[in-house]
Amino acid sequence: MARREGKERAEMPKAKINRESIRKGLQLFSYVGSNKWKFYLGMLFLVGTGATALAFPTLIGEVLKAAEADWDQLLHWGWAILAVFVAQTIFSYFRIYLFVDVTERMLEEVRKATYSNLIRLSMSYLTQRRAGELGSRISADISQIQDTFTTNIAEFLRQFIIIIGGIILLFFTSTKLALAMLLIIPPLAILTVIFGYFVRKKSRGVQDQVADSNTIVEETLQGIHNVKAFANEYFEILRYGNSAAKVRKQAVQVGRLRAAFASFIIFGLFGGIVALIFYGAYLKQQGLMEYGDLVQFMLYTLFVGGSIGGIAEQYNQIQKTLGATDRVLELLNEPGEDVDLDSERRKEYPRFKGSFAFERVNFAYPSRPETPVLQGISFEAKAGEKIALVGQSGSGKTTISSLLLRFYEPQEGQILVDGKPIHDYELTRLRSQMAIVPQDVILFGGSIRENILYGKPEATEEEVIEAAKMANAWEFISKFPEGLEAIVGDRGIKLSGGQRQRIAIARAILKNPSILILDEATSSLDSESESLVQEALEKLMKGRTSLVIAHRLSTIRNADRILVLQNGEILESGTHEELINKDQGLYRRLNVMQSDFM
Repeated sequence: MARREGKERAEMPKAKINRESIRKGLQLFSYVGSNKWKFYLGMLFLVGTGATALAFPTLIGEVLKAAEADWDQLLHWGWAILAVFVAQTIFSYFRIYLFVDVTERMLEEVRKATYSNLIRLSMSYLTQRRAGELGSRISADISQIQDTFTTNIAEFLRQFIIIIGGIILLFFTSTKLALAMLLIIPPLAILTVIFGYFVRKKSRGVQDQVADSNTIVEETLQGIHNVKAFANEYFEILRYGNSAAKVRKQAVQVGRLRAAFASFIIFGLFGGIVALIFYGAYLKQQGLMEYGDLVQFMLYTLFVGGSIGGIAEQYNQIQKTLGATDRVLELLNEPGEDVDLDSERRKEYPRFKGSFAFERVNFAYPSRPETPVLQGISFEAKAGEKIALVGQSGSGKTTISSLLLRFYEPQEGQILVDGKPIHDYELTRLRSQMAIVPQDVILFGGSIRENILYGKPEATEEEVIEAAKMANAWEFISKFPEGLEAIVGDRGIKLSGGQRQRIAIARAILKNPSILILDEATSSLDSESESLVQEALEKLMKGRTSLVIAHRLSTIRNADRILVLQNGEILESGTHEELINKDQGLYRRLNVMQSDFM
């Protein structure tokens, strides 16, 4: 898996340049908005840079002709060259500046639009994509688009102008020599591009093999405990040695190709240019051509040959950009959830009473439609009740909470909140009335204050501190020299599991939800942390409808009702006392198993 992902990152996607791919590429151009005039002005400066570049060989030829005439004529052409230099300097500056300015403004809007749509995509879509792949579309793909719009398109057009204009001027300079050049230089330039592409493709094969070798090192170091425990150092050394040998063999093959490529360039391309020079010298000797025209012709030949070689690389980059554009547009055009982005309007949402009910709900995950997860689930939670879900892993406990939050939609049945189907509520209003404290809390990498404020961004300092105290978190927060400004680190790595859980509880307290979901919130904690977290959870659940997914059955003895799930069905329902006294009941067996284990 790691090797495949590495190769995918190394090789950008390509798209064929056709009407459809160009249409998609132009869709991004709509994000330029009112700055399109800058793009068109930049195109005028681009034509100017191409035209001034084409003027140089002619001017050099005229200078050489003037060298045989008087000083005034030589000076005249010298000033003409200086004027062209100045013009090209101005054209180049404004062309680059305008393209960069337009591109960055466009990409700013594309980035914001892409992220805005990405974060509103459904869980069904997001769970079927790797986070790294989606992140790459905003980073690597947009960077590819940036390079092409600022550089590659302009260079492609400039070189295209030079090729067409250069060939026309070659015929004006010498028709015979131009025909000879067209028979020699373009075919050699095209062969050079094809040969170079083949060499680069083989070189990428070496890079992929090196990546495979590096993956072996990475895997070995990550699993070094297993390597040592199984005494498999010899096996790993042999595995890496075999991979290193493959790298050497492929690298040597590429070296031979590079050597052949260099020889081809020297003998073929340079040889062709030398042949043209000899033919031009012959024409001059016959009085059919002046020396200045010969130099002018050779400069145009070099311009055309270099542009033919360069335009292929620009074409390749544009293909990659169209591939990257296709991936970005997939995100931009993917239908997202109807999320209310008006923060002021969200403050005015009326509060739920907190009751909810499942009625004959059937569900299977979109990625596994043939595997039912919930089958005919029906139960009701009245406002303020504490409902616990227990059962073995895979019985559907967490899926019920995901459906209540509308992360997914059931295939059959319906879910009610305060007596109304959840589809009758705006999605943002529905979720704003709920809070979840998961088993594996992932905090943002900023400060403790920022993480608590995530529950209510406009909360005051006093509200944040009060929430931290209710969550039994203020004691450890106040011991940090930075207090609430202490940085928690990536995913909260600088805090212990119990501390992360209490920060998550403080965040939920600050949100003040009507419906609370606790997804095995204490299952991975030590006894002391569990006691503190459980005490904080009791405060949080008071006066709220709570759905508790429990792993440790000792934490749900006081639940108003316990639902025992097995294979996506509710097998048993009742209070702790009712279920524990039920002979041959699953809940009783689970209790006995946990008691024996403890």
